[in-house]
Amino acid sequence: MTAPPIIHGGGIAAAAARFGGKPEDWLDLSTGINPNPVAVPQIDGAAWHRLPDRHRQDAARAAAARYYRTPHVLPLPVPGTQSVIQLLPHLVPAGRRAAVLSPTYGEYARVLGNADIAVDRVSGLDAVTEGHGLVVVVNPNNPDGHFFPRETLLNLHRRVEASGGLLLVDEAFGDMRPDDCIAPLAGDDRPGLLVFRSFGKFFGLAGLRLGFVVGPSTILETLADGLGPWAVSGPALTIATTLMASDTMPIRHGLRQRKACLDQVLAGAGLSVTGGTDLFSLVEHAAATDLHLHLCRYHILVRPFDYQPRWLRFGLAADAASDARLAAALRDFAG
Repeated sequence: MTAPPIIHGGGIAAAAARFGGKPEDWLDLSTGINPNPVAVPQIDGAAWHRLPDRHRQDAARAAAARYYRTPHVLPLPVPGTQSVIQLLPHLVPAGRRAAVLSPTYGEYARVLGNADIAVDRVSGLDAVTEGHGLVVVVNPNNPDGHFFPRETLLNLHRRVEASGGLLLVDEAFGDMRPDDCIAPLAGDDRPGLLVFRSFGKFFGLAGLRLGFVVGPSTILETLADGLGPWAVSGPALTIATTLMASDTMPIRHGLRQRKACLDQVLAGAGLSVTGGTDLFSLVEHAAATDLHLHLCRYHILVRPFDYQPRWLRFGLAADAASDARLAAALRDFAG
């Protein structure tokens, strides 16, 4: 039986239809996306006019290799990492199970399960066995922000690869801690290791639908074939090439400031931050469901979780005025 679609963050239109107001008037804190998108660089007319020529993809891959510090491989650009999650069933050896370190981004287990692959939602790395042909670890994790050091993941990789399996590390929120990421270690000399990277979250351009995959060339070729020709648009490749070569320290500085302001607002409301990353904070509250509905009535959207009704994830607000709007709504909550 096909699992139903997962309700993700960002559903402003649906929230406005239920609670009123125009979507543009809502404060969307339901995603883990930079709330202050970087300025889009100038795009030459040919990028819009022509199909994305090879030179654009080559330039983007070279820029990604420098940005992600992957000397052993040119990352493969993809139209958002969700597109390659859809292809993961093809990478699981026949008859093998998949292990997804959970709770985490729900599409992994959903896509694999819909392909009739047995999925174990494991709570720790010790639960990974030789029977798992694919192991998925989101690092840092969404939504609790749990982070495994490189050596821990390398030890896991050695175990998984020894049994002919594949370890997938999703570093969608890894841009804020590049020195700790495992992407630089992936490539042909480390078979059985695949790394997903998101472009839109850190740069605030999620609508661009762009990600990168780092791993052995044979797997990258399989994924590229599964996506088909011209999977990533010329404008997306051009934007990525420019931005990944730019100075990103101001972006990091701005995100850390916004994160500090968010946590200050939450603490001021008596809410306990139990996890998160530089792009979001996870709150545990006994009346989380009531708090979510209360904020919706104030046209503020945060992310609830059906599998853990005590959790709410708060994304970053764009500015001090938005912080004040959230703080005022939280003050009025009597739950």
